[in-house]
Amino acid sequence: MDFKKLDLIDPILKALSTEGYTTPTPIQAQSIPLILEQRDLLGCAQTGTGKTAAFAIPILQLLYKNKGEERGPHKIKVLILTPTRELAIQIDESFAAYGKHTGMSHTVIFGGVSQLHQTNILRRGVDILVATPGRLLDLISQGFIDLKFLKIFVLDEADRMLDMGFINDVKRIITKLPAKRQTLFFSATMPPEIQKLANALLTNPAKVEVTPASSTVDAIDQSLYYVGKTEKPILLLHLLKDADIITALVFTRTKHGADKVVKFLHRHEITAAAIHGNKSQNARQHALGNFKDGKLRVLVATDIAARGIDIDELSHVINYELPNIPETYVHRIGRTGRAGNTGIAISFCDADERSELKDIQKLIGISIPVVKNHPYELSAGLITGPVIPQPKQGQGQGQKRSRGFGGNNRGKSGNFSGRRQTNNY
Repeated sequence: MDFKKLDLIDPILKALSTEGYTTPTPIQAQSIPLILEQRDLLGCAQTGTGKTAAFAIPILQLLYKNKGEERGPHKIKVLILTPTRELAIQIDESFAAYGKHTGMSHTVIFGGVSQLHQTNILRRGVDILVATPGRLLDLISQGFIDLKFLKIFVLDEADRMLDMGFINDVKRIITKLPAKRQTLFFSATMPPEIQKLANALLTNPAKVEVTPASSTVDAIDQSLYYVGKTEKPILLLHLLKDADIITALVFTRTKHGADKVVKFLHRHEITAAAIHGNKSQNARQHALGNFKDGKLRVLVATDIAARGIDIDELSHVINYELPNIPETYVHRIGRTGRAGNTGIAISFCDADERSELKDIQKLIGISIPVVKNHPYELSAGLITGPVIPQPKQGQGQGQKRSRGFGGNNRGKSGNFSGRRQTNNY
């Protein structure tokens, strides 16, 4: 199937062609016709499945077909609520790309920056508003935002709203929406409170569920290191001696843990920064920008803050700590192996994380290959699954290395090995 078979209008098809889009992803193919029918939608899908285009494209088409009805300043007809600044910016950029020939106006608002630029745009009027909860409520209370003309409400990353403590803000926002509207609800997981919220928000919804586990696993070389909890920092340092690890996104469970890893890396002259919920929006955006520009070799993130990280040339993901929710593992490793490139995902597992590992391997349907005989290996009794031989001491950069050690000379577009790594880590 291609996008032309989804009954999309020419202005959108032209924009999709410019962006290089030809074939819709599963969630796009399923969701677009349902949204065009103006049905409520419950989507269970993670970042990386093409979810933003799945709702942005049909929303733009619905607005375009009715744009002759409005006179005077544009009124907010679509609200997309998302938990982080990074995601909000990406969603707004997507509307700009897909809607460039439709004439639809849009803007994004978030906290952590001056509101002046945002309120100036709102005064002029917009059709589509992308927002984070706190800034949205603030500007509603100040009278800058009126939602009474709203036609479509999108709640994106609902489970992360819950994780970040925004669920009460979301409920307050819902009370300010018109009763008659189309609602699109997206969440990677459906814990009981999120299911309850979905039931309250949606009217006879169509359901779309996309599990990217198999495709993610196929595109990424995975490996597992059994290691004691206290040896994780030195194992990380040991791996980063490999010049083939050009960039690494390191995941921790907690904000405090992320900060500790960054401090440790700084002591060993490795350029790194942390992004998590305690960092200001400006600090997070600055760190992410430096990472994308190559000024940082390592970005350490919690799962919440990592939503919205989309870097085509990210070479490695390292699970310093395994997540408690197995679907989160798929989301994490999906940060690499993008845009047709291969990627490498390395996971550390200590004695207390065996149950998390079991759940992850059950979800993805494989046993993650284990790297044996590394210098900080945990007791042999914990080691299960396929084994990858450890590279011999002194193996050169030009030689093939084990997958888990970051070598795998296939690399991203063939560029991992042989690339000069400057001594700035």
